[in-house]
Amino acid sequence: MNKSLSLTSFKMDHQQVKDLLFIFLGVLSYAFGYTAFVLPEKVVMGGVSGLSALIYYATGFPPGYSIWLLNFLMLGIAIKTLSRTFIYRTCIGVTMLAFVVAVFQPFFAAHPIITPGEDKFMHVLIGGLLGGIGLGLIYAHNGSTGGTDIIIALLNKYFRMSFGRAMQFIDFTIITSSYLLFHSVELIVYGAVFTLVASYMTDYVVNGSRKTVQFIIISRNYKDIADVINKNIHRGVTVIEGKGWYSQKEVDILIVMARHYESQDIFRFIKKIDPTALVSQTNCQGVFGEGFDSFK
Repeated sequence: MNKSLSLTSFKMDHQQVKDLLFIFLGVLSYAFGYTAFVLPEKVVMGGVSGLSALIYYATGFPPGYSIWLLNFLMLGIAIKTLSRTFIYRTCIGVTMLAFVVAVFQPFFAAHPIITPGEDKFMHVLIGGLLGGIGLGLIYAHNGSTGGTDIIIALLNKYFRMSFGRAMQFIDFTIITSSYLLFHSVELIVYGAVFTLVASYMTDYVVNGSRKTVQFIIISRNYKDIADVINKNIHRGVTVIEGKGWYSQKEVDILIVMARHYESQDIFRFIKKIDPTALVSQTNCQGVFGEGFDSFK
């Protein structure tokens, strides 16, 4: 019993170390894109990072300190609304991000790797890609950088505003506020581009590796198809008894859940066994359980 418990504890500790490693890599990616490509171009994006950038442009106050102070200020305001787990993860993620930004920002200010204004759109695009990849790694490993998520939790509780609408409202307010400082519509567009690109890349990183498909297969050779999928793809197969309404004949239907990258092999085996099989393939938002993603 004790040995089993100790092994379980070891596995949990190992997973936590792995998550922290990937969260730190995500923080490095985000901070690199933010400090090396976005701040030199004086672009304001959504979220606390955008608000910190605006404060930096206006006052020269280091964005690393702003990110830390603003997040912990919001945590203090919303502490009764948030769960302990969220607060714990946010404290770790915010501290990591603030520290790395505080180190990177003066370094790239003294040793720039781009020439501001030379190719502003490309710089913002690269910053958005790096930022989105970083956030994707953080979220995929159960991390959090706090930010506007805290404000959204408050808006959702007291004003019953949906998550998406609250996110859009906050980001739009922060991005457009840059006009008060720079009087430039162009910079507002660049801020929106960064936010959209980063959001897309975040979703891509988080969901890309988890993309799953569902197959519904109707074939007279269903046993052979089920065997080859089970033995070669190593995926479970469910057999359902059905009836064709037109033919009024009994049919056996196979249901298979698989990763997207396994779909071509499944099609290849089906075609080899029964080229006349009826196959339906649909994308799944997520599949949880043995062989797929674990419940969070």
